[in-house]
Amino acid sequence: MKTTRKRYSADFKAKVALEAIRGDLTLAELAAKHGVHHTMIAAWKRQAIDGMSSTFAGTGDAARSASESVDSDDAAHLFRSDRAHHSELMPPGRECLIDGLVCH
Repeated sequence: MKTTRKRYSADFKAKVALEAIRGDLTLAELAAKHGVHHTMIAAWKRQAIDGMSSTFAGTGDAARSASESVDSDDAAHLFRSDRAHHSELMPPGRECLIDGLVCH
C-alpha cells in the first residue's frame, strides 16, 4: 500500500520554525505538539535563520516587493509632472538615467 507524503504549507513551516527559534519548547516537544518529526523542525529552523539575512540584505523577495511597490498611477503622475524634464533631455522611447522613467 502506497502512502502519500504529507506536505506542509509555508505558513505552517514558518510558524513552527519561529517557535523553534524562540526556544520556549524543545524540538521534541514541538514535534509532539505539531505532529511533525523533530528533524523536519530543525531543518525549517535552519532554513528560516539562513533566509533571514537575505531579508535585510536587499536581495530577498520582501526587499524586491518593497522596491516595486510604487503603483503605475504614481509612476504615471511622476511622469506627467516631470514631462518637460524628460522631453528636453531624452528622445522619445529612451530611458532617463536620473529616475528610470521611459519618455514617450
